[in-house]
Amino acid sequence: MIKVLVVDDSAIVRKILTEELSKYRDIEIVGTAVDPYAARDKIVKLRPDVITLDLEMPRMDGLSFLAKLMKYYPMPVVVLSSLTPRNSENALKALELGALEVLCKPGSAYSTLNISRTLVNAIRAAASASIAVHQKKAPPRDAAPVKDIRLQTTTHKVIAIGASTGGTKAIETVLRGMPATCPGIVIVQHMPENFTTAFAKRLNEICDIEVREAADNDRVLNGSALIAPGNHHLLLNRSGGDYLVKIRSGPPVHYQRPSADVLFQSVAKHAGENAVGVILTGMGSDGAKGLLAMHESGAYTIAQDEKTCVVFGMPKEAIKIGAVDTVVPLPGISQEIMNALSEKKKPGKVKSEK
Repeated sequence: MIKVLVVDDSAIVRKILTEELSKYRDIEIVGTAVDPYAARDKIVKLRPDVITLDLEMPRMDGLSFLAKLMKYYPMPVVVLSSLTPRNSENALKALELGALEVLCKPGSAYSTLNISRTLVNAIRAAASASIAVHQKKAPPRDAAPVKDIRLQTTTHKVIAIGASTGGTKAIETVLRGMPATCPGIVIVQHMPENFTTAFAKRLNEICDIEVREAADNDRVLNGSALIAPGNHHLLLNRSGGDYLVKIRSGPPVHYQRPSADVLFQSVAKHAGENAVGVILTGMGSDGAKGLLAMHESGAYTIAQDEKTCVVFGMPKEAIKIGAVDTVVPLPGISQEIMNALSEKKKPGKVKSEK
C-alpha cells in the first residue's frame, strides 16, 4: 500500500484528489495539508511514501518547501501545477530541486479522469523511485567531454531518445554531452502540454547543441534536438534526403501522449540502420516494442543501466524483450551514441558496460 499525503491550499482539489486516488486499492490517502507548515507536521506524524505538492500556496510557496524537504527529509514528490507560462518555469525548478514528476492540476486542461489515471501512474513510479539517484546533479558542462567524432554521412543519421520519470535530468545529461556536430536528435519525454516548451528552452541555454520544442514539419538537423510537445505524439518522417517530424494528436499509447513507442516505430520505418535508439529512466513499458522495431531494422540501441535510473521500468522492459544492444550508465551514454555512429556498430546480443 502506497501512503500519500496531498498538499494543496484548494479544498476542492484536496477533495477531488482524495476521492479519485482512494479508488485504487494500492493507494491510501493518509492525510491532506493546506500549506507547507501543516504538511511538515503531518509528514513527521504520518510518514507518507509520496507527497503530491501544489506550487502556489499561502505562507510558504511550494518551491521553498520542496527545497527544504529535499535537504532535510528527502522523499518522493509529485508536483501538481496549473498550466501557465510562469508555472511551467516553476515546474522545471521543482524538477531540479528533486521532484520526480510534474502534472497538471485538475481543471487545468484535462479531465479529472485523465488526471487521476496519470497521477496514479506517477505516484506508483515515485514510490518505487531511487531518490538518491535523482538527487545527483548533472555533471558540469566541462566534465568528461565526449570525443567529437567527425562523421562522413551525418545527414543520414538520426538519434531517438525516450524517457519518463527522472528523464528530465537524464536527458539533460545526455544532451550536455553531445558535441555541436552530432546528428539530429528527436526526443520523447513524458511531460504535460506547455511544460515541454520551458524544458526545451532551458536545455537550449545550457547545451552546445540547439534544443527546441518540435513543430510540425520541422527538419531534423545536425547539431539540434527536437522535443515532442506535451500531449502530442512525435513521429519521424523522410522527404527526399531530409528527415522531418510530424506532430500528431492520436490516442495515447501505454497511457502516454507523447509516446516513445510511437516515435521509435517511426524511426525504425524511416531511418532503419541509420539510427541510434536510447531508452532512459521511466516507469512502465512505453518504448520497449518501438525500440525492438528499431533494433530489428538495423538500428543500434542503448538502455540506461539500473544503477543510474530513477526508475528502471522502461529500460528493463526493453532489455527483457531483446530490444537492447548495450546497457550503459547514464554518464557514458553520450559517448556510446557517438561511438555507435562512428564505428557502425551492428545490432547483436545485449552487453552491459560498467
